[in-house]
Amino acid sequence: MFKRFNLIENKTTVRQEILAGLVTFFSISYVLFVNPMILGQAGVPSEYSVFSTIFISAIGSFFMGWFANVPLAMAPGMGENAFFTFTLVAAIGLTWQSSLGVVVVSGAVFTLLALIGVMGKVSQSIPTMLKQAITVGIGLFLMLIGFENMGVLVEGAVQWNTVGIVGCFFVVLIKRFNVKGGFLYSILFTTLLYWVIYFDSFEPVSFNLEPLFNFGELVSAIDFSQVLSVEFLLGVFSLTMLLMFETIGMIEAFLSDKKRSLKAYKVGAIASLLSGLLGTSPAIPVAENGAGIAEGGRTGLTAITTGMMFLLALIFTPFLSYIPSEAVGPVIVATGVSMALTVRSIKVDKGLEWLPLVLIIILIPLTGSIVDGMAYGFIAYPFVQIMIGKKEQLTPVQWIVSGLFMLTLLATYFLI
Repeated sequence: MFKRFNLIENKTTVRQEILAGLVTFFSISYVLFVNPMILGQAGVPSEYSVFSTIFISAIGSFFMGWFANVPLAMAPGMGENAFFTFTLVAAIGLTWQSSLGVVVVSGAVFTLLALIGVMGKVSQSIPTMLKQAITVGIGLFLMLIGFENMGVLVEGAVQWNTVGIVGCFFVVLIKRFNVKGGFLYSILFTTLLYWVIYFDSFEPVSFNLEPLFNFGELVSAIDFSQVLSVEFLLGVFSLTMLLMFETIGMIEAFLSDKKRSLKAYKVGAIASLLSGLLGTSPAIPVAENGAGIAEGGRTGLTAITTGMMFLLALIFTPFLSYIPSEAVGPVIVATGVSMALTVRSIKVDKGLEWLPLVLIIILIPLTGSIVDGMAYGFIAYPFVQIMIGKKEQLTPVQWIVSGLFMLTLLATYFLI
């Protein structure tokens, strides 16, 4: 079975891939609690959506690993669940049942675009400098997330958090000595430190699988009755654009193999469709994959390991609450730093070409949205190329992508 992953060709081992998969899982495991909470604000029953989150994360990660052979796990995206709750439901007034219908239809459109090769053409049209800027921007975004998880950055203010800071120093130490499995050891060490300090708050866990047997109630709640309404169609367009460009941003940031990237687009699109059918917001390749890749993940075995861990979470989810955010934060920060250092590889001919790159790099973390950050940079790019006399190098696809980003921003503005 392991021959399928070309471990030798990718200069990795089974142990290294499994360790990377575990690191990815622990880095993204918070989605098991946060996703149902956010969707719950839209009215989606949390006792059911936790199972939706587990199922789509396991299925999406397994498919990504098996069929695309890439180290990219999938889980419901934080931007996508926020769009579901605060835009589709709160802003434009769709019911959560109709919003699930939006997810299904946009997933179907996204799948069609991926299967006919549109995603590949869009990806190939993106200049190297913009791809590098996306990587840097995501790196800074991960650093921001990591510092918040560490408890060092709270509501924009810097604070002292002993556990988080000690964990960060531990990560630096293990990276200095290139310890295999170091990120996983860091998570375990910091978790232990946390409970030594806060032992008084330790409480036994309990869990209940009874809602699983009524899970069909959530799946059967999908509503397509408003499919021809302006609100529904506008929601489909906006969510499709969000899925397309966030997926492009993630895959371009983490993968260099074009053949595997094209497969990843198709798998990612199908997973977004399955998300709606399972009763949750769309799954995407998550930014926290960077932690697993930094740990040494090179093949689909990393993603499959993460997927298997999500399945085990059916039973062990309550125990994950014992892993504090302070334990995961330092790993995410270290990953973000390694990605942000890509800035050293960016080469431009003229100073003005930095404008769209800086917009991407700065706005991804500032807006908290990969798509919004990409949008302003991609809109500015063709105009900057004209100003510096490189109009002839622009392609029709680049103009179309720039226009689509403009439409996405306008649609989001009118939705909100």
